[in-house]
Amino acid sequence: MTEKLLLFGGAIQTAGAVKSNKIKKSTTSDFMEIEKQRGISVSTSVMAFDYRNYKVNILDTPGHEDFAEDTYRTLTAVDSVIMVIDCVKGVEPQTRKLLEVCRMRNTPVIVFINKMDREGQNPFDLLDEIEKELKIKVCPLTWPIGIGKSFKGVYNLYERTLNLFQGESKTKVEETIEISDLNSGEIEKRIGNDFSEQLRNDVELLSGVYDRLDKESYLAGKISPVFFGSAVNNFGIKELLDCFVEVAPSPKERETDAGTIKPNDPKFSGFIFKIHANLDPKHRDRIAFLRICSGVFERNKYYHLVRGKKELRFSNPTAFMAQQKSVIDEAYPGDVIGLYDAGNFKIGDTLTEGPDFNFKGIPSFSPELFRYVTNLDPMKTKQLQKGLEQLTDEGVAQLFTRKVDGRKVIGTVGALQFEVIQHRLKAEYNATASFDQINLYKALWISCPDKKKLESFMQDRSAHIGYDKEERPVFLAESAWLLQMAQEKFPDVQFHAKSEF
Repeated sequence: MTEKLLLFGGAIQTAGAVKSNKIKKSTTSDFMEIEKQRGISVSTSVMAFDYRNYKVNILDTPGHEDFAEDTYRTLTAVDSVIMVIDCVKGVEPQTRKLLEVCRMRNTPVIVFINKMDREGQNPFDLLDEIEKELKIKVCPLTWPIGIGKSFKGVYNLYERTLNLFQGESKTKVEETIEISDLNSGEIEKRIGNDFSEQLRNDVELLSGVYDRLDKESYLAGKISPVFFGSAVNNFGIKELLDCFVEVAPSPKERETDAGTIKPNDPKFSGFIFKIHANLDPKHRDRIAFLRICSGVFERNKYYHLVRGKKELRFSNPTAFMAQQKSVIDEAYPGDVIGLYDAGNFKIGDTLTEGPDFNFKGIPSFSPELFRYVTNLDPMKTKQLQKGLEQLTDEGVAQLFTRKVDGRKVIGTVGALQFEVIQHRLKAEYNATASFDQINLYKALWISCPDKKKLESFMQDRSAHIGYDKEERPVFLAESAWLLQMAQEKFPDVQFHAKSEF
């Protein structure tokens, strides 16, 4: 999907496919070795292109549920979302979670129903499922003609055009025919009697059931335009992109602990929402991704890092086309740029040129799966330590140290993360580790207004206390029952599932 948006934006000449073989090139956004092997995205990538006098910044997030943490955090940096739904699988569990995050921030959502060239669900059933499962109102703007082998193309409901496709050509843009009157005989000539009849009946039904698109409702996150197509064959992407640049919001204002920051405020500000270690394995570089919220970012100018109280300047800030980078002199609100990082940044950090404040709403979530880290090569202890530190800085996994024995525990949202970390420790740091079972139910941050009560709790439960990388105390509960017992015995201690409290 991302590939085809870049293709229409003129940013790439030939689109790649997610599952790569020797003939097909792999996608621009999936460039890590493990992504090419697995045929999935495991890390958010950032790309930009120009389309119809607009600059569009894409943050392509992993769809796989095991990487939801990266995706949640990326949603804090965007102003609108394109949600891709597979017409065969329908709404998947992680899509529900992601939409909850969008709803928390009232982020506007456009829905693209993909893979219409495969045998999937009836389009009306899909719309019902989206409304019921995701609790959003939908407004179809294109409508499919046939599905699977009989898929002929889409009818554009708002421009009244018929888009017919040549399925074999993977890079050519489709043919578009203007149809001012659905009852004209032109349609029969193009798609045959049966499909024409079906299309007229469907369009009549749609106009009776679904509201027209109201831009204000869309911007408030209350209604979602829906497009049908097949990304791999270029079906329906152009319609989506044309609508997107017309209705999607420009950079919005952002909440901070010192009030609202508007994009046209003269002083520069921005926040770090992602860190990627070893984007180029040869150079061992760390890149922090900065979303610009106000003012103009300038190369070689000093900016203030609020948490570290440091002044930093950047001689080679970069714009991205996934792994391809180009140095920029200026960047504006809405842009996402990469800053080379020597270990100064943490996720959620604020950079400003004005007074100190912090942007809100960039939390870490309590992990759901845990493993002990065991070093398999004592000669490579330093490399392992460095690898764990840097990879967990990316925010996709969390590192805890047990108070009682100093053992390292890694916590993630999904099981595949362990495999990715193990693979990257070996490939990027030459460190080998095994991840061993640990009986843990939850890791919750703890706080208490009364210091003595917190100390007493930590002494009483010392076998279950750990620290995160910021040295904040964490309660490592082995079961729901143990957690409940601790909460009942120490009612003044608060247990937090998010690191923002």
